[in-house]
Amino acid sequence: MKRTQIYLEESQDRRLAARAADTGRTKSDLIRDAIDRYFDEDDEAQAMARFRDGLHGTAGIAPYLPSGDSYVAGLRRTDRARERLYQTELSKSANRAGC
Repeated sequence: MKRTQIYLEESQDRRLAARAADTGRTKSDLIRDAIDRYFDEDDEAQAMARFRDGLHGTAGIAPYLPSGDSYVAGLRRTDRARERLYQTELSKSANRAGC
């Protein structure tokens, strides 16, 4: 580890000391954790920006595919038809068994 020195406002130091006492951690450990979270958030923001760029770059490349709404409606129709068929077969089976 590398040693460094920072200046905190009085209120920041009081809050940091209180948090350290409450959690049983050192102020240094809390500061390192906060720095890591700060950089992780930045990395997440960059990853999200790359993801959005990728989406924008691929939007519209397959115009032959149905819209999302149409696709989902088709899936639901197929599921309902499958369920009706299943119920019909179940009924026939029960009738054959004499139930």
